[in-house]
Amino acid sequence: MSRVGKKPVPVPSGVTATVTGQTVTMKGSKGELKFVVPPQVIVDFKDGAVSVQPKDQSKQARSLWGTSRAQVANLVEGVSKGFEKKLEITGVGYRAAMAGKALKLSLGYSHDIEYEIPAGITIVTPKPTEIVISGIDRQRVGQVAAEIREYRGPEPYKGKGVKYAGEFIFRKEGKKK
Repeated sequence: MSRVGKKPVPVPSGVTATVTGQTVTMKGSKGELKFVVPPQVIVDFKDGAVSVQPKDQSKQARSLWGTSRAQVANLVEGVSKGFEKKLEITGVGYRAAMAGKALKLSLGYSHDIEYEIPAGITIVTPKPTEIVISGIDRQRVGQVAAEIREYRGPEPYKGKGVKYAGEFIFRKEGKKK
């Protein structure tokens, strides 16, 4: 039994939920999101909450049960509050700045990196060593953060590079004489 899947997803005031067939649509103050539930799962909206149930007791249906419930919960949170990821840049001369509709990154390469910001995502640089990524779709916010981090991930000796805020970097000891 899925402990996550058993709980219905409450829909707060200010968010309208509609379930048509296998498509769940959430509309809130931040925008509108849709999710198509897999055919192995039954989705139902009643009493101000969206509930998810497996069609049968197959392994596939039980696996998708909790996942589908979590996806629906992410829709509710996205259209009501939104999601945010913070990145920190460490290193001498490493910095980030907004250049119009693109993020300009100086990460120690011979050239600056221009990252085009996808639609539905907002990027802010409060400090040259801090990047804040926000949006209503949790998956897209995380994907953009991962793509930016990928340009220069943190290295284990001095910790230079782009890391998530609060991320622990396992440090190695350098050479000894």
